Amino acid sequence: MPLNWNIFKSPLFKKLHWKELLAVLFILLAIYFFRQERQELQSLIPAISSAQQGWVLAGVGLTCFYILLQSLMYVYSFRAVNAKLDAWRSLELFLKRNLISVFLPAGGVSSLAYLPQSLRKNDLHKQEIHQASGIYGFVGILSVFMAGIPVVLFAVLRHPAQHMESMVGLVSICLILIAVVALVWAIRTKSGLYRWLEKQVPAFAQYINEISSFDLQRGAFTKTVIVSVLIELAGIGHLYLAMLASGVVPSVEAACVGYIVATIFLIVSPFLRGLGAIELSLVFLLSNYNYTNLQALEITLLYRLFEFWLPLVGGLVAFALKGRNLILRLVPPVLIFLLGMVNIFSVLTPPLANRMHVLRAYIPVDSIHASNLLVIFMGLVLLVTATFLVRGLRSAWIVALAVSILSAIGHMSKALDYEEASLALFTALTLLATGRYYRVKSSRQLVNIGVVTALGTFVVVAVFGSIGFYFLNYRHFRIDFTWQQSLLYAFHCFFLLENEGLRPYTRFAVEFLTAIKVLGVTAWAFLFYTIIRPYFKVAERTNMSQEKAAFYLSQYGDSVMDYFKIGEDKLLFVSDTLEGFIAYRIANGFAIVLEEPVCKEANKLDLLREFDAQCRKMGLRPAFYRVDEDSTYYFNQLKKKKLLIGQEAIMDIRNFTLSGKEKKSLRNALNSLATKGYTTAIHRAPQKSGLLQALRQVSDEWLAEYDVKELTFSQGLFDAAVLRKQDIITVTDNEGQVVAFLNIIPDYAPGECTYDLIRKTNNAPGGVMDALLIALIQDAQAAGLQYLNLGMVPMSGIEEPQNTAEKVVKFAYEKVRLFRHYQGLREFKEKYATRWLNKYLVYEHDFDLLQLPVALSKVMQP
Repeated sequence: MPLNWNIFKSPLFKKLHWKELLAVLFILLAIYFFRQERQELQSLIPAISSAQQGWVLAGVGLTCFYILLQSLMYVYSFRAVNAKLDAWRSLELFLKRNLISVFLPAGGVSSLAYLPQSLRKNDLHKQEIHQASGIYGFVGILSVFMAGIPVVLFAVLRHPAQHMESMVGLVSICLILIAVVALVWAIRTKSGLYRWLEKQVPAFAQYINEISSFDLQRGAFTKTVIVSVLIELAGIGHLYLAMLASGVVPSVEAACVGYIVATIFLIVSPFLRGLGAIELSLVFLLSNYNYTNLQALEITLLYRLFEFWLPLVGGLVAFALKGRNLILRLVPPVLIFLLGMVNIFSVLTPPLANRMHVLRAYIPVDSIHASNLLVIFMGLVLLVTATFLVRGLRSAWIVALAVSILSAIGHMSKALDYEEASLALFTALTLLATGRYYRVKSSRQLVNIGVVTALGTFVVVAVFGSIGFYFLNYRHFRIDFTWQQSLLYAFHCFFLLENEGLRPYTRFAVEFLTAIKVLGVTAWAFLFYTIIRPYFKVAERTNMSQEKAAFYLSQYGDSVMDYFKIGEDKLLFVSDTLEGFIAYRIANGFAIVLEEPVCKEANKLDLLREFDAQCRKMGLRPAFYRVDEDSTYYFNQLKKKKLLIGQEAIMDIRNFTLSGKEKKSLRNALNSLATKGYTTAIHRAPQKSGLLQALRQVSDEWLAEYDVKELTFSQGLFDAAVLRKQDIITVTDNEGQVVAFLNIIPDYAPGECTYDLIRKTNNAPGGVMDALLIALIQDAQAAGLQYLNLGMVPMSGIEEPQNTAEKVVKFAYEKVRLFRHYQGLREFKEKYATRWLNKYLVYEHDFDLLQLPVALSKVMQP
């Protein structure tokens, strides 16, 4: 009797959040694993510190070679099935699979099902990936068997009592290999075993059949086996180098037997890659070769470092590199904030006495005090600067870099705090490495005002302070000031530096010092504000640019969005060298482009490069909204990123008819409206004022009912002057009152029509929206058009998310109540749509996704 697999398709089974449950399981396994291995991790440090460092470095080098061999093995495995995978992606594939194999049951095999995102984007079919992975896994076991036969037989002959379990493990591996070969042979020959599988588990049989249906390239397969054998030799070398690093007399026999036994345990272990079993078996085996328990333990720990822990760390790095751009964008502000806190607290805590003793021998005490105050001031500056770094401000980057370098100098000069100085220096290096991400400019005019104001204030304070100190009565400070002292103390107060020996004895003296310091703080604060205040140069929209854009639109327009690109809300970038333009709006440091350039197809890439250069000059980050999937090619050339934000519905209207069984519900809806006295009419432009007033009432009622506001940018808003020039379709009741309408707008896509506003009153009966669309379809058919563009459904159509951001969008679309209405919109348009086109948001940096939603919301406001 065939197994009933329909249970996995049942609603109850589908409701279980398997991905979430697996994620929780992996987290629990990771916690268990690292808790279980914490003693080994703690023992690694003393083992490494006591080992001979030269041999340890040699072991690390061999580990790097071992990882490269694993990568090469993947390359040849893919070639064996007529597929290509470059060495870099092969390296990523091994490191990631090696990491997750630790936490999967039978991880060495089950991890082969993991497909990194980079492979899914590499034009490789899943079938090819699984086939190559199967060869990789099979050859990996085969090479252990090939290397293990002579080693285990030799060990059993010499020490039969100690190595019988190893013989059992080798036999188990042999049985696994035979079973795999038998299964593949049965499937290829369609023998009785395959027919039985096909009868009992047809889905599994079909999957296995697809995986095994390939022409094996024997040359590449042979190279895969050779590389795999070299990997086994590298493993033996790891154990041998661990012996050398431990300072014991190495044994080739012990290294060979120990590695093969450990690998056998690794293969046959069903859980956590032989956790505990490998360590115990290896220590026991090495002790039989006249190594003490302590020596055997140290050798084992070093071997595990080379063979297990270093590749595991490599896997963590591989996963971390997936979000490296986001990390590089977030790390500098975090470091700047931490450096600011360190600057402040390092001054508040007492310095180490021995360091101060050394410092006083080289730096005067006055300079040390000055450095303390300078460091705390720079700490406050850094705390503020961190916020502006998040916003990508170029001048904040310059300030942060300068203050980081000064902080490093200050920490060394105030108390030889090399720990804090190291953090400051590391922060400066990080800022230098990420400088290209900070392009938002400050106003040069405002900076000039700040500099002039600061200099003017300094002159005023210098004159005021010098005169004040010089003519002050002796009793206020008990000092008879010379003019040099007066100028020096005024200078110190303005720059917030400590004044040794300047102590006020009267209230007037306190107020006098406070006045100078307040002037200094105000001047510095204003200068800092003018430096870090973002400034966006907005290009003016001229009549000439408008005329050129309209002409280019008539020549090269080919999109439903082109109509909105010359709207009054848009800024226009018109190329000086190419025939074309780009429509955009500015918000939060972004130049958000509607769709893509309007120009010749051959000029799109050059025009995008030209616009990108202009954005850099203006201190803006470009982003492109509602880009068609076919156009992502151009943005890939510019190494930009993309996010699927929805799908656009297209209807083929050439063969549309209301007849037929599938259109019965539409006919019933239209007949019901007609029975109730509702009529549909098309009003050709220009429109009369009375009709426009009626449309206004419908629009206002619709906005109030759904509690929404007019939006623009990629759609229109209710503008009577614009609607007067457009064709309108209305549905009116038996009293002649308009209850619903839509307006027909120009569509520059060949053979296509579309609409903009489609609105109804609260009491409009069901089916009025269908009536409007049917009237539009019939009118377009009469005009000889072929398609109707129904517009985009935001957040919909993400079947297989390609990244974390798309997973978030998919989850919000399906689960978050706030976006539930998009599902209803999708259901409505699916009644008409014959195909769906993916639409993307194109951007530069992962960090931009944290700021783009707010920027998009702003550009869509009228």
